[in-house]
Amino acid sequence: MGVEVSWDPAEEQPPARQAAYRSMTAVTAGDKDGWLALFAPDAVVEDPVGPSMFDETGAGHHGPDGISAFWDKTIGNVEKFEFVIRDSHAAGSEVANVGTITTFLPGGYRVDTDGVFVYRVNDAGLIVSMRAFWETERAMATARQV
Repeated sequence: MGVEVSWDPAEEQPPARQAAYRSMTAVTAGDKDGWLALFAPDAVVEDPVGPSMFDETGAGHHGPDGISAFWDKTIGNVEKFEFVIRDSHAAGSEVANVGTITTFLPGGYRVDTDGVFVYRVNDAGLIVSMRAFWETERAMATARQV
């Protein structure tokens, strides 16, 4: 997997923004164990928020086992990721990043997913919630062979 994270942060960043950056970096590197280590034991991943092809009930992926299964079902099937964060709003223990995640899928397909990606961390800087707001139909409309 190629590593490409477009980000222009100052040196000192709020903990949630740091966690988001570490998450994106681990994903682009294909580092499942490193990515899982960023999450608190009681963490929840909702990507996307609500019912989807990755989460039929919309309840999210809970705890280490659920988040690991989410990786296997989604991230693990992507050949390459590119993250471009156009804006980032940190407040309290959370950050909302606005950007595009480009995924390169088997068979030479590319999908651009525009969204808002919200991370919340605990006092130790571990992710307790990752919520991705994006629309499946909108993302799939960008699918093309490259």
